[in-house]
Amino acid sequence: MAQRLGAIFCKRLTALNAPNWRRPRLCCKMAAEPSPLIHSISLPNQVAEPVRIVAAPGISSSEFWSAIDSSLFKQWLHNLQTENGVLAFGNMVLKQVLIQGVDMFGKRIGFLKFKADIIDRETGQKVPGIVFARGPAVTILILLESEGETYAVLTEQVRVPTGRILLELPAGMLDDDKGDFVGTAVREVEEETGIKLNVEDMIDLTAFLEPSTGCRVIPSPGGCDEEISIFLFRGSVDKETITQLQGKETGLREHGELIKVRVVPYKKLWRTTADSKVLMAVALFEMATKEGLLPPLAT
Repeated sequence: MAQRLGAIFCKRLTALNAPNWRRPRLCCKMAAEPSPLIHSISLPNQVAEPVRIVAAPGISSSEFWSAIDSSLFKQWLHNLQTENGVLAFGNMVLKQVLIQGVDMFGKRIGFLKFKADIIDRETGQKVPGIVFARGPAVTILILLESEGETYAVLTEQVRVPTGRILLELPAGMLDDDKGDFVGTAVREVEEETGIKLNVEDMIDLTAFLEPSTGCRVIPSPGGCDEEISIFLFRGSVDKETITQLQGKETGLREHGELIKVRVVPYKKLWRTTADSKVLMAVALFEMATKEGLLPPLAT
């Protein structure tokens, strides 16, 4: 029996190895992938080493070229080459920038995400280079005197990135490249609180910083380019005005801004919210007051 099974197995194996036996062939045509969008630029600090700008998958041609031409990207490149910029001393080199995300605010770029390959020449290692670019912004510390008490005006807003509803200082991004910081501050206050202020009544608290800082604060330099100018407004109002402001609903509803005004005693402000703008503004105001840098409050 065993011999018979062995003979059958040998016949089948011979048949499989016979010259006329053919295995089926599988044919598969791969769709050609589109070539990535690539652009090259030269920087004054590294003329002999051009920088490759590459579009990540999913970035359209219009988004790619808009990103390169945006004020956000141009300002970042400028910052790299300033007196205290990353490329200023020649020990770092920018090799490549990968454009990863573009968010449009109407016809302009509001947010830009990219990854920069910057190499330390001495070690050959990359330095962390993931960038969320949103550009300059303004915020305003509004202090109102009423019946011997000083109050601060805050906004209560839904902040999806944090998953929370936060109390914040009125704030906003610059809408254009003109750098009208104080004008933007006045406009944001009116939009978010309904309070109309005059440009000449605003005091730039960040102007008291050393010029080497750029006279702006940078809340999250590990991942974001945002630089904030912090302004101060001080005024005197009656108690009825404070009552009317409390809980007032404001904001540009058509833009999804669902804002409520909150008024808190200034002495409690520093522990009322985790908003970094509040804490930075309080620190600047207190130090400017201590050093006698602020003009007297107009009556």
